[in-house]
Amino acid sequence: MQQFFWLFKMAWRDSRRNRSRLLLFMSSIVLGIAALVAINSFGENLTNEINNEARNLLGADVEIESRSPISDTLKQFLEKKGLELSEEKSFASMVFFPKNDGTRLINVRAVEEGYPFYGEIETTPIDAAKTFVRNTEAVVDKSLMLQFDAQAGDSVRLGTSTFKIAAEVTKTPGQSAISTTVAPPVFIPLNELEKTGLMKTGSRINYKLYGKFPEGVDNKKFFDEELKPTLEKYEVRFDDVEERKQELGDAYSDLTGFLNLTAFIALLLGCLGVASSVQVYIKSKVQTVAILRCMGASSYQTIWIYLIQIVFMGLVGSVLGVALGVSLQYLLPQVFADFLPFQLEMSISFISIIEGLALGLITALLFALIPLLSIRMVSPLKVLRSSYETDRPDRWRYLVYLLILLFIGTFTYLQLEDLQDAVIFTLGIFVSLGILAAIGKLIIWAVKRFFPSNSAFTVRQGLSNLYRPNNQTLLLVITIGLGTALITTLLLTQDLLLNKVKLSSSENQPNMVLFDIQSDQVDELIDITKKDSLPVIQEVPIVTMRLASIKGVNTNTLKEDTSYHVRDWVVNREYRVTYRAELIDSEELLKGEFTGKTTNQDSIFISLDDGLAEDMNVELGDKITWNVQGAMIPTYVSSLRKIDWQRVQTNFLVVFPTGVLEEAPKFHVLLTKYDDVEQSVAYQQKVVKNYPNISIIDLDLILKTLDEVLSKISFVIQFMAFFSIITGIIVLISSVNISKYQRMKEAVLLRTIGASKKQIFRISLMEYFFLGSISTLTGIFISIAAAWLLAYFSFETVFAPNFWSIIPIYLFITALTVVIGLLNSRSVVGKPPMVILRQEV
Repeated sequence: MQQFFWLFKMAWRDSRRNRSRLLLFMSSIVLGIAALVAINSFGENLTNEINNEARNLLGADVEIESRSPISDTLKQFLEKKGLELSEEKSFASMVFFPKNDGTRLINVRAVEEGYPFYGEIETTPIDAAKTFVRNTEAVVDKSLMLQFDAQAGDSVRLGTSTFKIAAEVTKTPGQSAISTTVAPPVFIPLNELEKTGLMKTGSRINYKLYGKFPEGVDNKKFFDEELKPTLEKYEVRFDDVEERKQELGDAYSDLTGFLNLTAFIALLLGCLGVASSVQVYIKSKVQTVAILRCMGASSYQTIWIYLIQIVFMGLVGSVLGVALGVSLQYLLPQVFADFLPFQLEMSISFISIIEGLALGLITALLFALIPLLSIRMVSPLKVLRSSYETDRPDRWRYLVYLLILLFIGTFTYLQLEDLQDAVIFTLGIFVSLGILAAIGKLIIWAVKRFFPSNSAFTVRQGLSNLYRPNNQTLLLVITIGLGTALITTLLLTQDLLLNKVKLSSSENQPNMVLFDIQSDQVDELIDITKKDSLPVIQEVPIVTMRLASIKGVNTNTLKEDTSYHVRDWVVNREYRVTYRAELIDSEELLKGEFTGKTTNQDSIFISLDDGLAEDMNVELGDKITWNVQGAMIPTYVSSLRKIDWQRVQTNFLVVFPTGVLEEAPKFHVLLTKYDDVEQSVAYQQKVVKNYPNISIIDLDLILKTLDEVLSKISFVIQFMAFFSIITGIIVLISSVNISKYQRMKEAVLLRTIGASKKQIFRISLMEYFFLGSISTLTGIFISIAAAWLLAYFSFETVFAPNFWSIIPIYLFITALTVVIGLLNSRSVVGKPPMVILRQEV
């Protein structure tokens, strides 16, 4: 015990002149710990809120959903079980604002009075959600009201019906702001839907039935035993409160897990800063260690003296990180507001605080152990001969490396809950850091090898400082470079996705799609289109049908017997099929012969998408029977096609020959191309006024929506990636302070041989400019490589980066590096030479 107190006493005494430096070392981990604590606390609060609000988010005790009308038999069964029911029908359609002739694709939600049973549709004015069904009015999404400058009391037209706007919708049960970006909702009374004339052939209607359980029942037991067995017999999807909890919990758990890994990267970068800083600190303590060894201290005692210092400062750094994380957690609900279907109230999570303290202490200790172990190799002879070095290998270092690897792998596994993904992520971290280190070393080698000897003195000196003794160049290239790479990769990926959509609409590709066109409207619509100087690029008939059997085996058997190797989605989906006589330019024939025409006496030969054929487990010549709205039609596979789904064209999984489906109930799709926004707006207004059942997808709107969604997603990820950048800046501050005495000696030497303060300032300016440039350019280079790989392998599109969008990132991070470096170097430039010379004496 006496020895234990002696170690603490020695650690305290030795740290007297170095506590600020030690605390600065540990500041590198503060942001990483803060981010992890904030995200873990956010995740715990999110889980609690989901558990508390799941019923309000669902709006009922059970939700039943189908693509076809829900049978009266099922409704009667539910009513007999004591459920209170409320029905909803929803589909995409066009809305028309008479006030300013505005049109927009929306999601029509026709509901009955009573929905939702739990929670509420939040509106302004407040009471409108309870009265709009009774008063035959509409409530309109807030974003639509803003877009078309509409007010409560104005009118809106859906199909052939006009509704008074009762209020604007600010919040809908279970929907986040981002989920309504493409097609904002407009609520109308269900009993008014038929009058709109929108319920026609081809309308892709989604049917929902909400149920409220009888009072006093055990909800889970009632659902599992009384309802679920019967619901499984119908072709419907269903959710109860427990399943919705599970779905939301899994989705947001994946989100917080990903964000935790992003924060963990910032922590690891900070730990690299700790390891590098402690290494320099220990080098400055070699003489002290040698003296202690001469006085009888063992190598392990000297390690413990400095280990106690590191542990204490690691604890201080962790406490600071936890305190910052607790404050930061209250900001996260604002950052994620567009992605949450409810308002999140935050509370302090003590589990997250304990985890943050433990994580900070463990990581700081593990990474500090690498340089600390070198103390064991310090010989007492170092006091007598400063050049004395030991050649003894230190095998304990490899154990520390293994512990670090296991720690990173374990933490990753706990976040991802998948061993393979955890291994890939862990290896990815080490490979990324290795690439960054290799690039950093290559740049330093290149500076030495191709040193600009004929350049100005300040430039030469600034460059040579990059590889001075105890330099932190490599560390800063890794930390600042990785943060830059994360942010720039996100920016380039967003541009990739937007450019991909733009490329698909270039040249003669259509940029407007009209659907839900009835057969008797086709000719008139084509005339209107041509009169407005728009080309009719494609006009395609579409017939809906379901699968009846494959190779003589009916769909019920295929669902129950997995030995047929037919995917579930193949059997359950409703198919939208066309007929034509030839292939189109987005299709490539892979196998067989395309049959474009048939007669009444012929067998019917169809063409399948190659992926669908694989999931159906069929080959050329196999028989497939279709249920075409009650009529059974046997067909045979004659060809397989490869489809370019990225093209803005009407691509189909199944194509029939002409001469078969012409008399079947169908609807049509028309593709055209406009030249400017004014032409598009005028054409859409004319179509919606004359044919209110027709819906229009405008690529310009899709691009704006995609850009908006990607920007919101990018902001969230960049918010986390910025922790890596700030960690790099803290490591920069730390490295400047570590090498401050070395810089002072250099400045004195330069001043002694005649250099002015102005020249020394310029040298520092050039050093930090080169350091910031190298670090930032390294990150940008990696991000360009990563974006190219994504473009080539994932998005299968042309890689054409917008370098103008990258330049501001380079300028900002480089300038930030220069400013931070110069602010922390003021004492180096201003220190009188005699002060340092006297200290040396």
